[in-house]
Amino acid sequence: MIDYLKENLWLLWTLVSVLALILEVSSGTFYLICFAIGAACAVVASLLGLPLWVQVLVFAAFSAVSVYGVRPFVYKYLHREDAGRASNADALIGREGVVVEPITPQGAGYVRIDGDEWKAVIAGSEPLDKGAKVRVVARESIIVTVEKL
Repeated sequence: MIDYLKENLWLLWTLVSVLALILEVSSGTFYLICFAIGAACAVVASLLGLPLWVQVLVFAAFSAVSVYGVRPFVYKYLHREDAGRASNADALIGREGVVVEPITPQGAGYVRIDGDEWKAVIAGSEPLDKGAKVRVVARESIIVTVEKL
C-alpha cells in the first residue's frame, strides 16, 4: 500500500483536497478551502513527476498565497455586513401593523405584522382598539412595543 501511494502521490493530494473541501462546508471559515487549493496545486506537481519535497513546498506555498490572497476576497464578498440592515426579529422595528386583539396600558394584546401575529404592549398610556394601525418601536424577546399611527 505504501509503495502504491509513493508511486501515486497525486491520489493522496486529491484526497487531502477533497477532505478539506468537505470540512470547509461545515466550518465556513474559508481557511480550509485555501488548503484545498494548495493540495490541488500539489496534485499538478505530482502529475509532473516532481519529488515529494517539491510537492510539499508547492502545497505550503499555494496554501499560504490562498490564505493571504484568496481568503480575504472571498470572505469580503460572501460575508457582506450592512450595518443598516436589520435581520430576524429586529427587522420588525419600524414596521407597521394592525391590532387584532385590544391592547391596554396594563396588559398585552396582539398585532398582525406582515401576516404574523405578535404579542404587543403599548408605548404610551392610551389603549388601542382592534383594527388600529400601529408601528413597532421596540422589541424585547417575542413581545413588541407599538405606538399608534
